[in-house]
Amino acid sequence: MALYALGDLHLSFQADKPMDAFGKVWKHHEQKIEKYVNQIVKPEDTLVLTGDHSWGRKLEECREDLAFIERLPGRKILLRGNHDMFWDAKKTNRLNEEYNGRLFFLQNNFTVYKDYALVGTKGYTFEGPFYLDRRGRVIGWDEEREAQAKKLVAREMERLRKSFQAAEKEGYRKYIMFLHYPPTNILEETSPFTEIAEEYGVDTVVYSHCHGERRFGDSIRGMFRGVNYMLVSGDYLNFQPALVMR
Repeated sequence: MALYALGDLHLSFQADKPMDAFGKVWKHHEQKIEKYVNQIVKPEDTLVLTGDHSWGRKLEECREDLAFIERLPGRKILLRGNHDMFWDAKKTNRLNEEYNGRLFFLQNNFTVYKDYALVGTKGYTFEGPFYLDRRGRVIGWDEEREAQAKKLVAREMERLRKSFQAAEKEGYRKYIMFLHYPPTNILEETSPFTEIAEEYGVDTVVYSHCHGERRFGDSIRGMFRGVNYMLVSGDYLNFQPALVMR
């Protein structure tokens, strides 16, 4: 039994949104997902998909994408991504009822792998309030967008804390934390997301969202202050699920 993670499937079986324009790695990426997941993940394993599952804007426009995910081996845990418009955070319970036994939607709740609680939320990273030149120096700052970003971070932190608290209430003290957005932006060493990971003694933080070689290093990778950070964006992994724990 093993725990794997992969993010940013960006499926579009019902939406006209081909990903080929984003680079060679995206050509026929659905076939890569199917091939590698079937090669790597066993029926007894758990696969966490860290957001941006489908380009469909409504649930009915995502049915084929979710059916594709259902057919993949293992127990599938889904996290919300910024493009998952079909998934209203207030309707997570409804999704879990409808897909009971087939998919689990991780939001304001938790699930379990061995003696670990799997907790998570979409997260948010300040990507727009600052503007950089080619050397990475800050040349502008948007205070209005910064204020909005802080509100979004606070909302996501509240949702994440609910996930931790629900697990803690059931007696769990070991955690693996999942985010869609990276835990920090390129100007941050720490963030509320890294702080809560340290507060709860999280073993590993798994995230995605960073696309293209220029973006893969935007946040923390590897050990940092006692926590292991893993980037699992689909194009970063060439759509091969990453082993989180065995």
